[in-house]
Amino acid sequence: MVNSVAPRVESLAISGIKSIPKEYVRTKEEQTSITNIFEERKKEEGPQVPTIDLKEIDSEDIKLREKCREELKKAAMDWGVMHLVNHGISDELLERVKKAGEVFFQQPVEEKEKYANEQETGKIAGYGSKLANNASGQLEWEDYFFHLVFPEEKRDMSIWPKTPSDYTEATSEYAKQLRILVTKILSILSIGLGLEEGRLEQEVGGMEELLLQMKINYYPKCPQPELALGVEAHTDVSALTFILHNMVPGLQLFYQGKWVTAKCVPNSIIMHIGDTIEILSNGKYKSILHRGLVNKDKVRISWAVFCEPPKEKIILKPVLEVVSEEEPALFPPRTFAQHIQHKLFRKTQEEFKN
Repeated sequence: MVNSVAPRVESLAISGIKSIPKEYVRTKEEQTSITNIFEERKKEEGPQVPTIDLKEIDSEDIKLREKCREELKKAAMDWGVMHLVNHGISDELLERVKKAGEVFFQQPVEEKEKYANEQETGKIAGYGSKLANNASGQLEWEDYFFHLVFPEEKRDMSIWPKTPSDYTEATSEYAKQLRILVTKILSILSIGLGLEEGRLEQEVGGMEELLLQMKINYYPKCPQPELALGVEAHTDVSALTFILHNMVPGLQLFYQGKWVTAKCVPNSIIMHIGDTIEILSNGKYKSILHRGLVNKDKVRISWAVFCEPPKEKIILKPVLEVVSEEEPALFPPRTFAQHIQHKLFRKTQEEFKN
């Protein structure tokens, strides 16, 4: 195992190193598919992540409303990821959230260390970098800031950044508005499965128990981007994940056997279906494998909000209505905590095999 107190990736990046430490170098197999993200972004041929316009999501016109909902459902079943536009959250608020996160990360590392988390003791909220918790001891080229942003009464304000002064107000308002959007999306996904519209929301904990956890990912410039990953390939354990970014490309989705680079769509929010909804829908909605690439020239920042069910209170399993003799349950009943453990266990086993 490598020493768990790894330096911040930002400190490595600004130290002027020409080659990255071996802990950050991916396997030879992974390296074959790591390409130049700016070249990838230019590609017009091949599949593209769908863009879903939510403008008519609540339209009086039933035809327009149905068309919008059908497109969202289709993207959730086919891709499990999409760019949402006309989502109802103002461009101005999105800019404030991004500006606040950028200003926080522009502070010297020493300032940010005041908010450092303690992963060894299970305190994951705060400023951190990935520890080598996998068999191969591999690290990712990113630092992050992680905290719960909704429900408001469950927040720990003591770890929220004091700089910039707008951080708390902008982030709180965004979380509130995002929570409204979550309900809308879950109701459309419920109807898409032939369920009552409030059903999936109820299954993931409702207004009181569904947790919105924000993770600001900071990917410094990397001297050898062809050897590293900002985030290794994974699926999200959440119900839904919503992502903003600073218009620097990096997100890739594994679709039909190939890595597809997500374009940067202005004023959009990227939405992923997570494992939780995939399980509840018995695999009808997809939780897609994705990863983050890094580059030499530009810092990339993304703001991910993971909408997660409570760890122990709910048993996750396909809802009865989507299970039949022809389509038996694909997933055994597990709590959210057990699902996370199961994924870690499987990953560790695979790494030992390799």
